Amino acid sequence: MQLPAASRYCVVLIDALGWNLLKRHPAQAPFLSSLTGSPITCGLPSTTATSLTSLGTGLPPGRHGVLGYTTRVPGGSEIFNALKWEPAIDPATYQPYPGLFERAHRAGIATSVLGERRFRESGLTNAALRGPFRAADTYGERVAAAVDAVAQSEPALVYVYDSALDKTGHQSGCESAAWRHQLVMVDRFCEELHDSLPPDTVLLVTGDHGMVDVPRGQRIDVDDHAELRDGVELVAGEARFRHVYVSDGAADDVAASWQGFLGDGRAQVLTREAAIAAGWFGAVENRVRDRIGDVVANVHGPCAVLRRSAFPVETKLVGLHGALTEDELLVPLLVGRA
Repeated sequence: MQLPAASRYCVVLIDALGWNLLKRHPAQAPFLSSLTGSPITCGLPSTTATSLTSLGTGLPPGRHGVLGYTTRVPGGSEIFNALKWEPAIDPATYQPYPGLFERAHRAGIATSVLGERRFRESGLTNAALRGPFRAADTYGERVAAAVDAVAQSEPALVYVYDSALDKTGHQSGCESAAWRHQLVMVDRFCEELHDSLPPDTVLLVTGDHGMVDVPRGQRIDVDDHAELRDGVELVAGEARFRHVYVSDGAADDVAASWQGFLGDGRAQVLTREAAIAAGWFGAVENRVRDRIGDVVANVHGPCAVLRRSAFPVETKLVGLHGALTEDELLVPLLVGRA
């Protein structure tokens, strides 16, 4: 889709605003549904840390190297959590490419990255969204801060992030009444922002991934099945896309075991080399190859693969994401001019 030319842009990213979810709920999102738009794809895994870094750098996951919610610490044997950025790793070393926002700022474009105060100095912000940061926790603060930032100068580029829809989907499910009510609030926030922006500002609304609800009876816990642990040293990723790190020489056997257990109807399990060859992560740089699991499991059926001993919080979530399904991979790109 061709974006309209403008000297001011305001980019809003609604966490977990999937294209299919939005199209199924036009009554709850009349403003967003009225905008010109089309679906685009996020990167793989279809998850926040990966997508924010792709948006902030313009690079595919295989180049920027943030390859999921959790991966293995480079050169180590423990799990790295990209959202919490734990254990602490230098963001500029882990993701060395300059961000689009800092490049725009250096080029003389008035640039602002708006996010919650707790994200100001986070490792993920410094890895993915390098640029002048403004704290804004509430919808009112975000509208006011975005309008002020856009109006300060011309040209201008402002980025606004909101996580409430994602939190509601994880806790209550994206098919729940709570999620639908939250979408109403998100829609009203976007409309208020649009109506408050200076004339000739282009508003772009997108998401970082979609979401699916997985029934409790369709969840598989690695801790309960010895055949899923044989030859496995570490399980990372997320419930819909697992990075599996294995003992030397065990990749083919582990891939066959996981595929046989999960079946073709619930997952596609590939070795690292096969997944790279399939283009799952885009072009993959040598420095990030080992961050990808020796075996990767894309859970495309009504299923989730948990490990309560490593990820106890995951067992409590209703809505999940990470896989290659259209419900998770497709996000909107919506355009409105103030």
